[in-house]
This record gives sequence, C-alpha cells and structure tokens, in this order.
Amino acid sequence: MIPAATFDLAEIHHLLAENRYDVTDGEHALTIREMDSGIAVHAVLQGNVMFFSLNCLTTAEKNITPDIMRIMLAGDNGISTSHFQIYPSGEGEVAVTLNNFCTLQDLGEADQDDILSCVHYLLVDVLHAQEILGALK
Repeated sequence: MIPAATFDLAEIHHLLAENRYDVTDGEHALTIREMDSGIAVHAVLQGNVMFFSLNCLTTAEKNITPDIMRIMLAGDNGISTSHFQIYPSGEGEVAVTLNNFCTLQDLGEADQDDILSCVHYLLVDVLHAQEILGALK
C-alpha cells in the first residue's frame, strides 16, 4: 500500500492566487473567488481529495419539484463536469450546490491542472445551472 501524501493548503492557495483567483483561508478550507464575476467556490482538502462546492441558490424545499430534479439530473442539461447536491439549510429551505473534486498525487503539474480545471469547470457550469434554476429565484 502506498502511504497517503500530506498536502499543504498554502501550496494550493498559492497556485490559485497565481492564476488570478482571490483566495481566503479557512480552517482546512479555502474560499476561491473569481475576480471578474465575484463568484465564490469553496474548497476542502480531505486526505488527498480536494472537494469543490459552489452554492447556486437557497430556496424553499417545496420549490425543488420532480420536474426541476429531472432537469438537474439530465445528461444533456449542459452541466458536463459538475454535479448538483441539495443540502438542508434550515426553516424549510435547501441550498442547491454544484460540486466537483480531484484526487491529488504529488501536487505536480497534473495535480495543478486538475485543481485549476475543477474551479474553471464549476465557474462554467454555474452559468448553465443559473438557466436551469432561474425559475426558483
């Protein structure tokens, strides 16, 4: 068995900042803000897996109808690299998020590309998500 590598969020912070993202550190997490749009992606490192999440909206749970769910889950909805998740956010509301992840090996060039790609694809996919979820706002 190969021992799990340990990764430093500071290295990932530096990579993202070098690529024109505004990065804020949290406890075991990063908030990554795209400079032009202001859209924020949250990232958490768990072992060697970097999880990325972008909150699309918070809405009343009753607004998530079977028809909306079918569109969210459809293979041809325009969201090709990310996936939706729904989390309770209290008082009958849910947060609808887009999510992505990458598995890190050594923070070499391939890992760096994976990290930047995950963030980029979430930012692209959120445009399609806004179209899908627009009626819920």
